[in-house]
Amino acid sequence: MQLLTAPFASITSLAAWSIAIGAGIVICALVLRAARSSEERSSRWSRMFTHVNARYLFGFLFIGWVLTFGIVLQLVPHEGAGTPYGTLGFVGLISGTFVMFGFLWSVIGE
Repeated sequence: MQLLTAPFASITSLAAWSIAIGAGIVICALVLRAARSSEERSSRWSRMFTHVNARYLFGFLFIGWVLTFGIVLQLVPHEGAGTPYGTLGFVGLISGTFVMFGFLWSVIGE
């Protein structure tokens, strides 16, 4: 029963649950759109990322990602569970993955 009433326990938990549900809906919509994309012609969105100059864009994004997280992760404290080091590392891992996927997509797409 507590699981059903948890979103209404406080305003912050209601906001967190609302954001999580909204993010889930957005992810489902993106997956549906990606699944249906093979039935359509290539869109302007995909042509933009597979263009010849897109590899330079993603190359610069990767260099910026390396510099940003290389500097930011050195500035935050590394000790204790209450530090933002793990969170920033996780955000860096996920964002770096997408930047590298974009780079690979733009290079292989030629």
